[in-house]
Amino acid sequence: MDIDNLSGLPDWDDEDELERLTGDDEGEGWKPNPTRDACKALYKKWDEIIMMLNGALVEEDDPELEEDAFKRFTKERMAIVLGDAFEAGAKIRSSETGGMYVIRMENAAIIRKNAQYIKSSMLGFKAEGVIDETYCNVIRDEIDVFRGLYKEWVASFTKDEYEDEWGLFV
Repeated sequence: MDIDNLSGLPDWDDEDELERLTGDDEGEGWKPNPTRDACKALYKKWDEIIMMLNGALVEEDDPELEEDAFKRFTKERMAIVLGDAFEAGAKIRSSETGGMYVIRMENAAIIRKNAQYIKSSMLGFKAEGVIDETYCNVIRDEIDVFRGLYKEWVASFTKDEYEDEWGLFV
């Protein structure tokens, strides 16, 4: 793991993001954009949460792992939690691509589902003695802070003229 990037998520670079998200580094992208700003704050908070998860869910090398079904199951659940965390990070980062309401809403639904799953998984890990109660509480508290930023971000979405062909985000 890179000591300068403990979460593993790519850094949010404002200049690169403007060009990547808008496809235009000289057009309208320089103007204030509350949704993009809220997205950036959300991404930075999620980066912190992933860093905490990486620290809390460290699995020690255990030669008895192959023989212990519970330990194998726990290790698989840890991998799923970390996978969901990285998926949420990717969905946050990509939600501004094209600025389409339906894409933002689809990503927002996935991000919410993953954050809720991770938060509830922490209770399971704590109950099983996989992680310390302090780590569990800190991660859950940070997900609550994330939820506040998430609500601000979703509230900044503006419905556009594109229709959701599936009829979910109308």
